[in-house]
Formats: sequence, structure tokens, C-alpha cells
Amino acid sequence: MEIKIALPSKGRISDPAVELLSKAGIGLKDAVNRRLFAETYDDQISVMFTRAADIPEFVADGAADMGMTGLDLIEEKEATVEILEDLNFGRSKLVLAAPEESDIKELGDVKDGSIVATEFPHLTERYFKNQGIPVKIVELSGSTEIAPFIGVSDLITDLTSTGTTLKMNHLQMVDTILESSVHLIANPDSYQSKREKIDEIQTGVKGVLDAEGKKLVMMNVDKEVLDEVKNAMPGMTGPTVSQVLSKKGVVAVHAVVNEQEVFQVVNRLKRIGARDILVVPIERII
Repeated sequence: MEIKIALPSKGRISDPAVELLSKAGIGLKDAVNRRLFAETYDDQISVMFTRAADIPEFVADGAADMGMTGLDLIEEKEATVEILEDLNFGRSKLVLAAPEESDIKELGDVKDGSIVATEFPHLTERYFKNQGIPVKIVELSGSTEIAPFIGVSDLITDLTSTGTTLKMNHLQMVDTILESSVHLIANPDSYQSKREKIDEIQTGVKGVLDAEGKKLVMMNVDKEVLDEVKNAMPGMTGPTVSQVLSKKGVVAVHAVVNEQEVFQVVNRLKRIGARDILVVPIERII
């Protein structure tokens, strides 16, 4: 039973996708040479590299069992896939935008029959249909930002992560159509027939996601201050306490702590009397 995972071959989400698989324990045997197909250290899992825009269709058609690609592309292709996880990277928004000097400042300013240029015709059509505004959609394959300034359209819909490109091109956001990020998806048939292996992959990936931004804090403390230490440790389910056999009256305590809280927590523990404090990275939480 082999699982084929489709990953973006290039672009800003390609390297994070490969890195995520590696952290999940499914590393590529040859991560340097980006070929069409790649083997992993799990004999039952292989990777195929392709355009991010093609991944929803490849997974829906069964050319790949699983894939990682943007929610915007999944929705645009109207792909019939199982959405397994939000992978929390590649965040962006599909927005409606107009030239800064335009009279269109909000959705209510859009007139019936306005022309909208976009690389996302299906999402754009669905959005305006839901809003009850009849528009004409012009599909472009790139350089959408220039369309209003050369008389092709009145507005555009485009993907943005920070809004910087819109501002550079003298465009202003009118409304947000869709918030997107990279998702882990599966073919519906594969999800039934290869469920056990797909669940293993999802568990590995989710373990990496759950460990992001967390550290394991470990220390030795005297038993008499243990209650104070427990109150100072914001563990996921409370700290774990175990006996230190070599030192009578001393216990070892460890807990998972959010990375941004580590500085305050460690200093609080030192004041209480904790010693031999270790702060350790976490690869996965299963």
C-alpha cells in the first residue's frame, strides 16, 4: 500500500511543505535535487512535485493520495477532497481591490455590471453571486494589478499576504473574499481504502504543528516548595513530578510551556528555589 503525496514544486510554500514532512519523520532521501518524484525514508510513502494550482485536481482525481496546497486553490478548483489539517503557513487573503483614486471604497459602491479582473474566476463569481451584485469577470493568468489602469477592468480580486503589493500598485482593499493557508488534503477514495496510513501521516504532521512555539522546561526542586512550583508552571495538563533517587527530598519537575512564556516562567521558578533548569526544544507532541 503506497501513499503518494503531492507537494508544490516551487514558490513560497514549497520549502515549508518539504520541511514539515521532514519534521514529521517523513524526510526525502534526496532533498537537494527536486525531481518530479522523490522517495522518502518510509518505503510506503513517496512524493510528487507539481504546481500548487494543480494539486487539488491531482488529489481529487486520485493521481495523488494526499497533498499540501492553498485553501484558495482548493476552493477555486472546487475539488472534491478530504481536508485533513490547516498547516498554519502560507497565510494569505483573496481580496477585492480598486484603484486608490476610484470612487469604490466599500462593497456597496460597486455598481451592477462592473468589470472584475482575476486569476480566481470561480471564487470571484461565487462571491458576487452571494452578494447579489451582477458583474462581468475577466480571467487573467497574471499581472492582475495592472488591469484597472489599462482599461481592462474596474476592480480586481487578487491574493495578498501583507497588502504591500496592492499599495505599491496604488490599489486599495475593498473587501476580503477568502482567508487562505496551506492545508493537508486527501483523495476521498484513498481516505477510505488507505485510512490507516493516511492517519499515521496526519498524526505525524499534527504532532509537529502542536509542538510549534512550545518548549519543555525541566528542573529539580525541594519538595517543600513543590506547590509553589506547580502554581508557577503553566503546563498543558499540569507539570509532571518524579522522585530524584540520588537526592532525598528533591523531585524533578517538567512541563510544556509556550515559548513566549519561558523567560518569565524560568525567572519565577528560580526565585522559588528551582535549580538545574533545562529548556529543551520539542519536535512533536503526539
